[in-house]
Amino acid sequence: MTVRASIIVIGDEILDGHTRDTNSGWLAGWLSARGVTLDRVVTVPDEEAAIGEALTGELGRSANRLLLTSGGIGSTPDDLTMKAVAAHLGVRLEAHPVLDERISAWAAQALEEGVAIPAGQQRAMRKMALVPHGAYLLEGVTGFTPGVALDLSGGVLHGGATLVILPGVPSELRRITEQGVEGLVAGLTRPDPVVELRHPYPESALTPLLEELVAEHPGVQIGSYPGHECVLRLKGPAPAVEVVARRLRDRLDALAGDEDAQWMSARWQAHWE
Repeated sequence: MTVRASIIVIGDEILDGHTRDTNSGWLAGWLSARGVTLDRVVTVPDEEAAIGEALTGELGRSANRLLLTSGGIGSTPDDLTMKAVAAHLGVRLEAHPVLDERISAWAAQALEEGVAIPAGQQRAMRKMALVPHGAYLLEGVTGFTPGVALDLSGGVLHGGATLVILPGVPSELRRITEQGVEGLVAGLTRPDPVVELRHPYPESALTPLLEELVAEHPGVQIGSYPGHECVLRLKGPAPAVEVVARRLRDRLDALAGDEDAQWMSARWQAHWE
């Protein structure tokens, strides 16, 4: 099964540069390691209309889609993700009994320890138990920070989409992903092999061959990343990746014995130094 993913990052603090978005990069690596292709990352402000617009765009893409949101699910007025998802789907917000009970247990424990949580603070915390109708808790997720999902048109397992709503705090997002999202994607797909080759030449020295290989092997993703040592990254079906890697190694071996190529390499290295 081919599973594709989108990420919607939500937060004014990301867009104004106050907070650096590390969640989408971490999620990208996590998804790739499980064979899920990430093809969109969208960042939007803490505005219900903007969140709804992003949901429309991403849920309108191909089937078998995993859509992850990051941010906007706390207790403060700017935490609008749950409300925006409910409005987009045309369903009501409702208190999830398990999350609500966890918040009650937290307040009761505080009272046992001699701390009376003010009514206003308890009311704010109850907001974190509100989820769109039809949402379910991700299996194995502990704590009262919500980790919830909704299956749309049968969910990702049945040709539809699964929407996973995650917090923006990086440590919480990673914990919930590893505890709960793992079960959603386990066994759905297998990651393609990745081969990396490194060389000391300008990218242009290999561009003609790369153009040939892209045309001959469209199923192989070929990325070239310049630096003091350039990196070629190949990803795709194993047999085709092996063919492409062999052609590139042969070319690099030929360049190693070419005086002009060594001159280019020296100039390239000097540029980075």
